[in-house]
Amino acid sequence: MQPEFHVFEEGEVRLHYAALGRPDAPALICLHGFPEYWAGFRDIMPLLAARFRVYAPDQRGYNLSFKPKGVDAYAARHLAGDIARFIDHVSPDQPVLLFGHDWGASVAYAYAFRHPERLTGLVIANGVHPVTFQRALLFDKGQREASYYIPRLRKPGVEAALEEDDYARTFNMIGGFSSTDWLSEDVKEGYRDAWSQPGAMEAMVNWYRASPLVVPAADADAAGIEREAERLLDIPAEHVTVQVPHLVVWGADDAALKDVCLDGLEDFAPDLEIHRMEGTGHWLLHERPQEVSGAVFDWLDRKGIVSGRA
Repeated sequence: MQPEFHVFEEGEVRLHYAALGRPDAPALICLHGFPEYWAGFRDIMPLLAARFRVYAPDQRGYNLSFKPKGVDAYAARHLAGDIARFIDHVSPDQPVLLFGHDWGASVAYAYAFRHPERLTGLVIANGVHPVTFQRALLFDKGQREASYYIPRLRKPGVEAALEEDDYARTFNMIGGFSSTDWLSEDVKEGYRDAWSQPGAMEAMVNWYRASPLVVPAADADAAGIEREAERLLDIPAEHVTVQVPHLVVWGADDAALKDVCLDGLEDFAPDLEIHRMEGTGHWLLHERPQEVSGAVFDWLDRKGIVSGRA
């Protein structure tokens, strides 16, 4: 079963996307992370399509979608705004199920905070809530060390380094997060094609540059961290609460995101379930798509989310 490909355009927004499943089935929107593209969901889309019309857009800056200039163009409000327009296009009359991985999870959270009435539920696979992640970065040394790549990706000129030697550093980054047995030569070629689109690598790292997340230095003093915490974490809880049923599918061996990132998530998601997958890492959608889709379907059945409405 192969996906169809389409382009959504509205104003300046132009999103290339893959779609799979019956056109009359409930909509499931899948949001990839860095440094992937729609194919971050390639292995699981045929499984999810048993119940849904599955849509996997290339997000702003990636692959064949539009790539506006400037760092501010990749602020969360713009990323979530793209998805708001896209959802209104593909499912104007019915709420959708939203599924985010990695950076796609951040966009999914931002959308869910603002538009709960448009969702039947929120599924996150190895992605992080903005408050619990910032807490982990500030107060957990292990997560801070695991995230030292973030300041490196924000440096001027890093996109050229990521492109060198046939994208060797970028592939090494993928391999550093968890198992990459799924990364065949054919799959690698798809990634090279996506990364080589004009302006793509600069746009991709601009997501990191635009993010307000703070990653303290290794030698940051406790007083400085406390000051950062007061500045960054003074967010009204109601502004960052998931008001729909929420499932987190978590590869427990993720080298980039530690378990501490989930601490306190229940404070921002009153209807939360976490499905842990031992022996699986950051790329769980590629490593064990059958188990991930099974966990999603089991959760949907127990919640009664079966026909596009909760």
